[in-house]
Amino acid sequence: MPSARKNNGSKVLSGLPLGGHRLIRPILFYPDKRLRNPGKEVEEFNAELHQLIDDMAETMYSAPGVGLAAPQLGLSMRLFIVDVATEENEPSDLRVFINPEIIEAEGDTTFNEGCLSFPGIREEVDRAERIKVRALDRDGKPFELEVDGLLAIVIQHENDHLDGKLMIDHLSVLRRRLVHRAMTKRVAVDAAQ
Repeated sequence: MPSARKNNGSKVLSGLPLGGHRLIRPILFYPDKRLRNPGKEVEEFNAELHQLIDDMAETMYSAPGVGLAAPQLGLSMRLFIVDVATEENEPSDLRVFINPEIIEAEGDTTFNEGCLSFPGIREEVDRAERIKVRALDRDGKPFELEVDGLLAIVIQHENDHLDGKLMIDHLSVLRRRLVHRAMTKRVAVDAAQ
């Protein structure tokens, strides 16, 4: 079971998650205020950035999750990773998005989303059904991608993190209050242990 520890008065996920592997980087829990900090453009593509991306991937897989944004680690950077290969025998499909911009969005879909910063919480969230995203890869090479389905949903979710927007912001006022209470209570219980 994951343990939580204090970091600047805020809670972070650390220790052994349900997957049994140690997280390389601690994941911030809501209501940590750092989750609201928008990411800054990545300007340097070097070995340090590559190591961060590798650490993020190992943390995401260990959590386990299908996406992770740098702000969820307390890093104010416009960077996220995704891998929606969720079947046991399906090969990994890790994708890196640096300084991403969603340039087209169409259609509507609703998906029951979770978030590594909201452990144990799942909520129905409305998203665009199809998107076109422009970004840089881990080496700074530009690319564009048109996607739909789970990949489109995950990209939108992780891109929100780069703007300080969270899953809870897509909910009704009542659902937002309930999730806020549940997460606040969880943080208080973890702090008491």
